[in-house]
Amino acid sequence: MSEARFAHAINRALDDALAADPSVLLLGEDIANAGGTFAVTRGLLDKHGPDRVIDMPIAENAIAGMAVGLALGGFRPVVEIMFMDFMTLTMDALVNQAAKLHFMFGGQSAVPMVVRTQHGGGLNAGPQHSQCLEAWFAHIPGLKVVVPATLDDAYALLRSAIDDPNPVLFVENKALYPMKGALSDAPPAAPIGKARIARAGSDVTIVSYGAMVHQAMAAAEQLAGEGVSAEVIDLRTVQPWDEAAVLASLAKTHRLVIAHEAVEAFGVGAEIAARMAQIGFDELDGPIMRVGAPFMPVPFGRGLEVDYMPSAARIVEAVRATDV
Repeated sequence: MSEARFAHAINRALDDALAADPSVLLLGEDIANAGGTFAVTRGLLDKHGPDRVIDMPIAENAIAGMAVGLALGGFRPVVEIMFMDFMTLTMDALVNQAAKLHFMFGGQSAVPMVVRTQHGGGLNAGPQHSQCLEAWFAHIPGLKVVVPATLDDAYALLRSAIDDPNPVLFVENKALYPMKGALSDAPPAAPIGKARIARAGSDVTIVSYGAMVHQAMAAAEQLAGEGVSAEVIDLRTVQPWDEAAVLASLAKTHRLVIAHEAVEAFGVGAEIAARMAQIGFDELDGPIMRVGAPFMPVPFGRGLEVDYMPSAARIVEAVRATDV
């Protein structure tokens, strides 16, 4: 085990995948010579060469379309789309083609491709570079959506995504890239679709994913000082999400809060709340609460963005609101 940054964990996963499987290719804007906008792919061109770490023109729709073709042709492309906001330009290739081809071809073709992209605010990057749009893609049958929160999971989930025979959207929160932590020499496997208990508790369940897991952990720590034992569930995967793990926790705590950085309206939290209200109604001792960003574009100004971002304090308030 060694100390590393979140970005290094992803770099190592890509490096190991390229070394292990000659069908793995990296495609993206400035990922080769420049090493990526956030330096995630730095050094991979020198180790694996220009035939496998490929700089692409600024044409996200063409990059995604090329990846679909490569996947159908026997390769395992890993695409980087710089900023999740620009996933809008990949929608036809990803949503109308990659997500549906296995079904439309009667199971005769697989589309083993990964799209890495960055979401999240906190960097004063403005309304066109800070959105959390994972709910859009979680709504599409045929797509898997993964959002890691820890270094070991960033490594292990990316390896799982690359090995998966289906298209996977791998979402990295920009604010996590500089985060330091322990990276195992051999991170334990993290299957897609399995949540983890980030902190055990008995009084309330807080469900989150990605960077918001760390806000949930901070909220749980504050609640512990008030005598409230909060269990934090890190979903790891938004689609498919681990319904059984959330229900099992709810059956133990009987109170539920869902927290994410994306806007609250029509979000991942809405899906989980509706499902738990349906299958976990008898377990509930209070209303299910959601914590998310307000329904507006992400502000550019630092002070406004701080107010916009969901926080540990807002999660604590939501937990208190479940105690009726």
